[in-house]
Amino acid sequence: MKLKMLCVAALMLAAVCVTPVSALEYTMEAPDDHLFGRPTSDDTIYEWEDPNVDRSKNTALIPPGFGTPTSYLPGSGTALTPNLVPGALEGGGLVSQTGSVTYPTVDSGGSWSGPAFTAVTSDLYYSGGHLGTLKIPAIGLSVKVYQGTGSSTLAKGAGHFPSTSIWDGNCCIAGHNRGVRDDFGDLHTLEYGDTITWTTKLGTRTYEVISVEKVLETDTSGTASTSDNRITLYTCVRNQRAYRWMVQAVEV
Repeated sequence: MKLKMLCVAALMLAAVCVTPVSALEYTMEAPDDHLFGRPTSDDTIYEWEDPNVDRSKNTALIPPGFGTPTSYLPGSGTALTPNLVPGALEGGGLVSQTGSVTYPTVDSGGSWSGPAFTAVTSDLYYSGGHLGTLKIPAIGLSVKVYQGTGSSTLAKGAGHFPSTSIWDGNCCIAGHNRGVRDDFGDLHTLEYGDTITWTTKLGTRTYEVISVEKVLETDTSGTASTSDNRITLYTCVRNQRAYRWMVQAVEV
């Protein structure tokens, strides 16, 4: 009996001596301004800093496909409204994502002298699924060109950059130079004046090489639309992943 009473007394004493539990003390600061996304209202700090940037659907881009060569490049993609050029005949023009303005011009005869562009349509495909044939006699090349620049496409032949023109203006094409295919292995050996022939359902054009350059992988300036008819070819630089060979030729 005494032992039982001693145990009860010990338990009561332990309960009295227990330290009361309290919540952990900490402070929570508010997130930095615009941390989770840019505000959508017109009256924002971004308009104060750069009020001349067009943020309308005129400059909206459809992002490139996941895993494509340009999927990680800022500002890459296909224009949501490529034919929307406000005020073209009055000297207006689209404002780019970075804010620079490209004004198309109209000569005294009323003809268009801005960038030219021919979109790929379903009727431009051959029965074999390709868009055309590229020939470069100086390096003994004749290769079919397919739409897109993904790995599965370039395993069949050369690939057309979907965001560029297929005929009028600047037509851009990429190809492998080793491994699964060696279509553009000698592209960097071309010289000024060498000819390139591009045949599609729209006809056949002959171009003359005007430049052979080594450019950074991130340099996409060669894919810009042009008012003249030209063809731009890209391939990797052996053992230099940060660079690409770029060959440009203009119609003759």
